[in-house]
Amino acid sequence: MDIIRLLPDNIANQIAAGEVIQRPASAVKELMENSIDSGATHIKLICKVAGKTLIQVIDNGCGMSETDARMSFEKHATSKIRTAEDLFNIRTMGFRGEALASIAAIAQVELKTRQIGEQLGTCIEIEGMKVTKQEPCQTPEGTSIAIKNLFFNVPARRNFLKSDSVELKNIIDEFQRIALAHPKIGFQLYNNDYEMYHLKPGNLKQRIVAVFGDNYAEKIVPVEEKSYALHVYGFVGKPEFSKKTRGEQFIFVNNRFIKSAYLNHAVSMAFEQMMPKDQFPFFVLFLDIDPTKIDINVHPAKHEIKFEDERLVYTFVNLGVKHSLGAYSVSPTLDFNQEAHLNQGGAFDQQPRTWLEITQHAVQHKEAKKFAPPSNFQPLSGREENNLKNWERAFDTVGKQPASGKLEEHAPEWPQPKVESEEHPETELIKEAVPPHQIQRRFIVSQIKSGFILIDQQAAHERIMFERYLKLIEKNRNESQRQLFPQSFELNAGDAQILLDILPEINNLGFDIQEFGRNSFVIHGFPADIVQGDEKKMVEELIEQYKMNSSVTRLSKRETLAKSLAYSSAIKTGKVLSVEEMKTLIDELFACQNPYTAPNGRFTFITINNDELEKRFENK
Repeated sequence: MDIIRLLPDNIANQIAAGEVIQRPASAVKELMENSIDSGATHIKLICKVAGKTLIQVIDNGCGMSETDARMSFEKHATSKIRTAEDLFNIRTMGFRGEALASIAAIAQVELKTRQIGEQLGTCIEIEGMKVTKQEPCQTPEGTSIAIKNLFFNVPARRNFLKSDSVELKNIIDEFQRIALAHPKIGFQLYNNDYEMYHLKPGNLKQRIVAVFGDNYAEKIVPVEEKSYALHVYGFVGKPEFSKKTRGEQFIFVNNRFIKSAYLNHAVSMAFEQMMPKDQFPFFVLFLDIDPTKIDINVHPAKHEIKFEDERLVYTFVNLGVKHSLGAYSVSPTLDFNQEAHLNQGGAFDQQPRTWLEITQHAVQHKEAKKFAPPSNFQPLSGREENNLKNWERAFDTVGKQPASGKLEEHAPEWPQPKVESEEHPETELIKEAVPPHQIQRRFIVSQIKSGFILIDQQAAHERIMFERYLKLIEKNRNESQRQLFPQSFELNAGDAQILLDILPEINNLGFDIQEFGRNSFVIHGFPADIVQGDEKKMVEELIEQYKMNSSVTRLSKRETLAKSLAYSSAIKTGKVLSVEEMKTLIDELFACQNPYTAPNGRFTFITINNDELEKRFENK
């Protein structure tokens, strides 16, 4: 008995559609790329319910004839290529002829189009690959295509869609990529009748500022590197504006956005020793290369590209970014004494220039809490390292007995609520023995009966704050401290959408943040148990942490928010603590339900017993 048979067209089309259209953002990408290929100078994107009920793209491109409009919904019908050789000389965004056919298989589609110079256009309505209407119509020149009820006939796929805020964030990501790649085209984005973006035609820097905010004008420097085989250009962010997430990293090859960990690494290596390892730079880089030297037909989403010579491209990108950072005095020089003329432009105005000088400068001004190495710190020579070690030993003595009294007087206070400590047999703390001691402004050492315990102060406080915020979220209330002078700030549309999504939960924790116009917010109050300082920076960091946590973990929204808030509000490495603060931290840690790890899984403490210590001193 034969068991192999051909699938019906409707099932085959739905399977194929699942590879091309995975979520509303996939449809947005395909439709907007078609508009770009049509020669449009203005493209409008309209979404409702994060694209689940409506995605409409309107352009002023060349339009289609009646025959082309009907043929565009057929499988593998395209105007972009004619022969197999054309696959290796592609300059258009689309070329396989799968997008409209895939969309028509899983949605209700209405197409209106009119060619330039024609009196009438064409209207076609399709539902699940079945043409329900085709007739002439009055419509502006160009094309308008509306996708209604995406996945209406594939309920299983629709059930796998994320929340509206997540799906909208993905749409915004695709919109941003296309808008950045084509700065000379005007774009608009509406969601539920609210205009999120109105981008006017301009140059690349103007487009970056329009997409991410006015403050980016001062955060970026241009990149330009050109040879006969490759042209690299664009902008990179200054190291001090790096973030905890990779979200704002864009690489385009022949104006097509790609995902390449290999090229991302090339950019990151250009920033080596200029920023912390767990942070990532902003960049928007374009690579113009001969289409015959690349293959873009390796993935349905066309986000991956194969290069004929990957190592050459890697080296070229890396050098381009390095040269840019050096040319604009962003990267540190190796010898400030020999290159003092570089400071004439004010790039290093009267700042301590080596780690040794920074330490000496801080001691003179009694600012020990600011000793964390700068992001652009360069390794010292062997002689400087020896001097540094000697100086640090001297400073250690000075740090214990500062002339002004207590070293902790120079650090801001952090809350010390009284918590009844629950003893943990693993630690067996000796509270009446030697008081805890802080080392390297990161670890707390405390004696226990069997040896000693070493606590990571930041990880421990993250655990404390995480459990505290979880309880507060459950209670939906916390005390708020009103700001004497409310702070206003502006976010890009993507981050603004994230903040709006979590704003009710945040305000229930004691924050008082209100929306104030398009992508703008005002901070009226902060939780009473959070150190007051740069509230705007903390909110931005909270959003970054929320994006990172929601993308790499499967925590609930409540847990993700608590984890993000815990990281943003916890004391950081480098914070000088008094003995009383260390004791409070220890008590609060061992009062937690899970004192052993931070929310990200990092250990909060380790114990070393006396037997292990004795073995370390044995002469084997």
